[in-house]
Amino acid sequence: MEILLDYGDGKMAVDLPEDSVVVRYGQTYTDPPAVDPREAVRKALEKPLGSPPLSELAGPDKKVVIAFPDRVKGGSSPNSHRRTSIPIILEELLAAGTKMENIHLLCAPGLHRHNTLEEFYSYLGKDIVNLFYPDRISNHDAEADDLLDLGEDEMGNAVQLNRQVAEADLAIMIGHCAGNPYGGYSGGHKMVATGLSGWRSIASHHCPKTMHREDWLGASPKSHMRKQFTSIGQAMEKGMGKQFFVVDAVLGQHAQVLQVAAGTLAEVEKATWPLAAQRTNVHLDMDERADILVVGLPRNFHYGPGMGSNPILMSLAIGGQLTRCWNALRPDPIIIAAAVCDGWFNPHWFPSYEETYHALQRHCTAAEFLTSSDMMDIVNNKEYRYSYSNYNTYHPFHAMSMISGGSVPQLKCPAVFLVGPQKPEYARGMGMIPVSTFDQAMDRARRLVGAKPRILCTPECFSGGTAVHLHMKQ
Repeated sequence: MEILLDYGDGKMAVDLPEDSVVVRYGQTYTDPPAVDPREAVRKALEKPLGSPPLSELAGPDKKVVIAFPDRVKGGSSPNSHRRTSIPIILEELLAAGTKMENIHLLCAPGLHRHNTLEEFYSYLGKDIVNLFYPDRISNHDAEADDLLDLGEDEMGNAVQLNRQVAEADLAIMIGHCAGNPYGGYSGGHKMVATGLSGWRSIASHHCPKTMHREDWLGASPKSHMRKQFTSIGQAMEKGMGKQFFVVDAVLGQHAQVLQVAAGTLAEVEKATWPLAAQRTNVHLDMDERADILVVGLPRNFHYGPGMGSNPILMSLAIGGQLTRCWNALRPDPIIIAAAVCDGWFNPHWFPSYEETYHALQRHCTAAEFLTSSDMMDIVNNKEYRYSYSNYNTYHPFHAMSMISGGSVPQLKCPAVFLVGPQKPEYARGMGMIPVSTFDQAMDRARRLVGAKPRILCTPECFSGGTAVHLHMKQ
């Protein structure tokens, strides 16, 4: 059967055996029913879990920070969670006597590029943004001089926290509970541990020591990484002497709101994860695990333009999809990915990536590079760090975290074939085997897994909406 894989700015037609399992995002499965996002937020705020309501937490002299996820997740429709929840939260705060000038909106991008005013407009709406712009809406800066250093948590993870959040009387977190290869779901403790910290804290878990563990595969919320998120979040609360107030939404395929819960981090995770699991964990009609995973990569997705051409980001996308599909694959699967791989690093968004790629080539393994002085020299580069803080670019450690996940397929798979690379040397540099056609990749894959392989194909996994995690049928 003919399948169209995402490829660069278009599609690549490939022929798969008729018995292949093709997962078309948004068609193979059905989301739980959506709810009215505004009504759901109001109900959640009426009876928060494990916490007093905002009417008791807020007040005339209270300073409040409302933190929200950056552009990478959550959508920008009129009914998206950030856009609908912030006005309702403001109503609650003002009704409790909080002064508007004491409320600050804070984007929580972690090491992602700082969002621009136009991007704030796109996903928050002009009405809300203009109430706060220019002085009371900002991006968390992981390079800020006043970043709070809270030492180490009980697991030995570095703990850093945005000082404005720590010193606020009330810190409100707006999160998205959606399928994620990093510890199962976004939102909850992951939101604060990655969005509002510094690179040294993020390096505690976005590293080979965590991401090369067996339990990182399968995107499990019980993984060591998830325990690290929880431990760091708890240490943040202990360090600032108060709890976060969380308003999380479970998201569906197109970022529609399926559920909202408010309250403490722990209680909100307990409340949202069951529906998130129902939505995220898709059980396929497969009697045996697949031998081959087939994926297509567009040029522009998730982290931004160039993700399907920048070799480091391209490898992370493949590694992320491997862990999302791990429970439906044999222990040593083959991956066939289609990507344009033309060596465009998009230096305007990812200025450190090209230097990072070439530095990686001087080391035998990703793990060796990520503990080297070469790595530290790039992360400590003042121009890259200044650009992150002032010119809306990705932090230099972001590339290192991508290499950790992007190197997992080379550890677990006998071969990763990349179909159609325009500059195949970049595919080789990331440990992949470049081939000109899909048929060539299938011929070589059959030599490794047998003449009649079981194939799992996710042709639009990066363009079809919020991700899912694939499993064998129950």
